[in-house]
Amino acid sequence: MEISASRKPVHATSATAGAAPAMSYRMPRLPMLDGWRGISILAVLACHMLPLGPKRFGLNGAAGVFGMCLFFTLSGFLITSTLLHDPSVRNFIIRRLCRILPLSWLYTLIVLPIAGVSIGYYIATLLFYANIPPFWLSGFTGHLWSVCVEMQFYALVAIMFAAFGRKGLLMLVPVCLAITAGRIANHKLADIVTYFRVDEILAGASLALVYAGLLGQPIRKFLSTVSPWILLVLLLPACHSASGPMNYLRPYLAAGLVGTTIFQADHRLTRRLQVASLAYIAEISYALYVIHPLTYHGWLGSGTKLVKYCKRPLSFALSFALAHISTRYYESRWIAWGKRHTVRPPASPTFNDMVSLEPSSLL
Repeated sequence: MEISASRKPVHATSATAGAAPAMSYRMPRLPMLDGWRGISILAVLACHMLPLGPKRFGLNGAAGVFGMCLFFTLSGFLITSTLLHDPSVRNFIIRRLCRILPLSWLYTLIVLPIAGVSIGYYIATLLFYANIPPFWLSGFTGHLWSVCVEMQFYALVAIMFAAFGRKGLLMLVPVCLAITAGRIANHKLADIVTYFRVDEILAGASLALVYAGLLGQPIRKFLSTVSPWILLVLLLPACHSASGPMNYLRPYLAAGLVGTTIFQADHRLTRRLQVASLAYIAEISYALYVIHPLTYHGWLGSGTKLVKYCKRPLSFALSFALAHISTRYYESRWIAWGKRHTVRPPASPTFNDMVSLEPSSLL
């Protein structure tokens, strides 16, 4: 759920011009991804905490779907890129667990006693299967369905990578298409169950393969030429239930939109994504996402609709303050611990060389 990127503007390189970038241990710095991440969490906060219009218009739901599809796209891109740069399943598992578990588990252990739920909710939430029927989501932890989807994806990609190496990552593309086909067959426009939603993450993973030069040049050329505004205009209605079957295209429109800003570094939209305010929001976005529901329960969530929304500035301020503290003084310690306990791999060859290696040589 996080994309690490520099706050300095990125300029066109051989990657944006169509050539496959060389592998290295350090991830490429793509600051426009921080912009998308900041926008995605703001959309989710707006969905949960603001009135975005008359209920019959369904704008709150559409904003939430828009925010989450961007979140998932970025996550898929990050995870796949991480494994392409550091082919160590051990490193991957340690760093993912150190990134996700400390805050998620702390939040869960704070709010579930307040919710007064049974032990089943604790087990399902702490082990990240609460989004699978019969569902184990309380009023405080309902939003953690997405963290469950993320963690289940991490398990899938780790198993595939351990078994098949980087060739296994190429299998994510047909899996993505199969998940979308399943959504179509079951008429699932937007769902919280992993096997009806994970194609949004898998589309981001496919984008990482495109960026790495592993899926040929036509898609790279398309993303280098099509206007990001066109894909944004198409994505917005694809996030609303009223658009019907257009929702099935949402994972690919979101990945395409993010991809155009990666491959078109000098585009106006790409430059607008690289502002300090969005970079900061991106930095604390995971904590914002996990913590924010707690800030509009109790007194802050009481009263008439007008009274509740008059209190929302306090909820926003509290969310940002707690997220800042969590990111800088709590989560950072665990992330640093994870980095200390992972091994830096030797210099890597190019993407194209690596994909041709045997799986046993990649672990």
